[in-house]
Amino acid sequence: MLNQLFFTPGPSQLYPSVPQHLQNAIREHIGSISHRGKKFQMIFQEMKESLTDILKIPPHYEIFVTSSATEIWERIIQNLITTSSHHFVNGSFSKKFYDFTTAYLLKSTSQVSDFSQEFIDFKIPNSAELISITQNETSVGYTFNPAEIKNIRENNPDKLIALDLVSSAPAIPVDLSLVDTAYFSVQKCFGLPAGMGVWIVGPKCFEVSKVKKSKNEIVGSYHSLSELKKNGDKNQTPETPNILGLYLLKNVLKDMQLKGIQSIQNETKYKSALIFQIFDQITELKTIVKQPLNQSKTVCVSDVVGGNKGLIRYLKSKHLIIGSGYGDFKNQHIRIANFPAHSKESIEMLVDEIGKYFNG
Repeated sequence: MLNQLFFTPGPSQLYPSVPQHLQNAIREHIGSISHRGKKFQMIFQEMKESLTDILKIPPHYEIFVTSSATEIWERIIQNLITTSSHHFVNGSFSKKFYDFTTAYLLKSTSQVSDFSQEFIDFKIPNSAELISITQNETSVGYTFNPAEIKNIRENNPDKLIALDLVSSAPAIPVDLSLVDTAYFSVQKCFGLPAGMGVWIVGPKCFEVSKVKKSKNEIVGSYHSLSELKKNGDKNQTPETPNILGLYLLKNVLKDMQLKGIQSIQNETKYKSALIFQIFDQITELKTIVKQPLNQSKTVCVSDVVGGNKGLIRYLKSKHLIIGSGYGDFKNQHIRIANFPAHSKESIEMLVDEIGKYFNG
């Protein structure tokens, strides 16, 4: 239905300008251009320039595109880890990356947090070559304390740090100078159709991958860092990429630049305050992450006393589509996406309807 609003945690509501950009793409024959041609190179270059500006990506960091953020987990393992990594697990998605490493028979370790409280231990084993942090855990709405990212960097200057930005960038500020690599997919905060991941890679990663390759260890094939960089230097990709997705990302990034990233981030705070306010006001709703420091501003999660089916069904009748819980909590939790594509007015309408459902 055309008038539905999607507050699902990804795929989610499209950024308002996407329909117009799709029309422009058809008119410009974007679906037919060569990924080795000048027009594609310009699209790729402009995307990288805009993303660098929005996320304040440090100099000498490279930007690559993949099929998904999930693929990037595997590329990180292949290119950057030989023996062991350490993972801060604060939900299902951060655990999945750890599980990927064990599938590769790596001797990885993890620090698991009960998402109702902060991590209690930030020590990293000496054996870990790479530290994995999820800035915003989509499954339960847990945000990693940004001050601890800085502390981890200071205490582990020689280890690589990988930061999952999947459901946070660009709505939540991040200092990418503290990490060696970061990544996201486009179907959440960037308000685009699913089908593309973006991998940000710092200089130290290329050195590590080069050493690993020199020892005849597997670093992947067409998406090894050396292949990605060789093509990226020409604003190209090793394979035929999602050209339409790249074109849409380039244009949405320009729209975000025009609006101003500070404005987007301020709106995110305002909208999340409305959502958590309704969680606090309704007896039947119980915010999952209790401590405000760790409450996600982009994926707000609550337990629903008695189950979520009635609320989800009611909101759907009002053309408001919210997310159910993840995994074992599918029927118990609600997850409400608060991405840049969601206007203040749409969030206000949503919380009003939640109030009506419970209060009559």
